[in-house]
Amino acid sequence: MSSSLIAGLDVERLERIGEHIERNYLAPGKLPGALTLVARRGRIAYVRAQGLRDVERGLPVERDTLFRIYSMTKPITSVALMQLYEQGRFLLDDPVHRFIPSWKGLRVYKSGSHPQFVTEPTRRAMTIRDLLTHQAGLTYGFMNRTEVDAAYRALQLDTDPEITLEQMVDELSRLPLEFSPGTAWNYSVATDVVGYLIQLLSGMSLDQYFAEHIFEPLGMRDTFFQVPADKAERFAACYQYRHGGGFRLQDDPHTSRFLRPAVCLYGGGGLVSSIDDYYRFAQALANGGALDGARIIGRKTLEFMRLNHLPGNRDLPGLSVGAFSETTFEGTGFGLGFSVRTDVAKSQINGSVGEYGWGGLASTSFFVDPVEDLLVLFMTQLIPSSTYPIRQELRAIVDGAIVD
Repeated sequence: MSSSLIAGLDVERLERIGEHIERNYLAPGKLPGALTLVARRGRIAYVRAQGLRDVERGLPVERDTLFRIYSMTKPITSVALMQLYEQGRFLLDDPVHRFIPSWKGLRVYKSGSHPQFVTEPTRRAMTIRDLLTHQAGLTYGFMNRTEVDAAYRALQLDTDPEITLEQMVDELSRLPLEFSPGTAWNYSVATDVVGYLIQLLSGMSLDQYFAEHIFEPLGMRDTFFQVPADKAERFAACYQYRHGGGFRLQDDPHTSRFLRPAVCLYGGGGLVSSIDDYYRFAQALANGGALDGARIIGRKTLEFMRLNHLPGNRDLPGLSVGAFSETTFEGTGFGLGFSVRTDVAKSQINGSVGEYGWGGLASTSFFVDPVEDLLVLFMTQLIPSSTYPIRQELRAIVDGAIVD
């Protein structure tokens, strides 16, 4: 007897996802819990919650569990800025200093250490496209690679819970860039600066803008910078990989900073969400920018965003100055807020040219495949995301379930 099909996906083959996660991650104690969703042609074909959202209290992962999505905030922030692009508020080659005057005359690191840097001029001004594509010359403190990211750590630029977005942007104006804008790719606080631009251009705080222009239109009621008190019992614990195996509690959901009002609204990584909420955002993208009659971005704008915007159509290894994730990114470029697959064979991971997505620090991830009209969401809470190759494994299993 043939297996049942949903939207051209073999349901029996999709069950391999849960079996794989149980056998390889939950039973050996590598992950606390997981929640996976697969949809095709606008229909959810598979969703399964497994393991625990809070190991210490013995609470299970459930369909409505709330997760720290960290850098999966970035695609939302990028779409929000491009909504303003559609209103003619800016052009991608506009210099950032047009909107942030203190950033005029930014310089590039040459030698020295904080605060005694030797710098040189940039080859050209940083543009808004540089921010959206992580070619701005900015960095993250956790990179632990250069004297510039050491300065970020010393100033707690991306970790201090009391620093405001305005203070962060002001401090960045006094620090050198890692490289001249447009000459390399480096994962960075650039999307936090994108969030700051959204506030400047819209006259709204980032949380208000998200709510009015993305969350409310899409019916996303479980996505926020601060977990509301009446939803706190659904909030998962977050864990840190322990060298040698296993994990330890990294953030207790009863005392987490995500329960308190956010001082800094990080467009690069500040949101908490549920799998069904993020599915609504991802499905809107898969549909060309709209869901249930609510359009959040134009079809042509989205098509533009998911092109490879790296110079010469290069992939990330050809331009990146620092690694940060478990994927090698061979055969993968970067668009305006997403990674974009450019060469399937070179990537050594099954899939389609043009698929796009991103992941978060605590091992959450999503991708949309426009060729197959397919999307996959994976939620867990384990830092760092480079611990296990789950994203690639899920891709292989899901593709094995496509039958038409």
